[in-house]
Amino acid sequence: MKPESANRPRLDTLVRDERGASAVEYGLILALVFLAIMGAVVGLGSSVQSRWNDISNKVSAT
Repeated sequence: MKPESANRPRLDTLVRDERGASAVEYGLILALVFLAIMGAVVGLGSSVQSRWNDISNKVSAT
């Protein structure tokens, strides 16, 4: 069995490695941007649907 101190440099290297942190941060930013866009699309979709319904009702009344 290896002594615990033999694994210590490798563990320190893994702990200090920050390459994966950037990918996680970019993923979180992308998720927030996606949620903002989806919120805007849902809000805009309701407004557009309401407008088309008003137009349809006015055309049908004539």
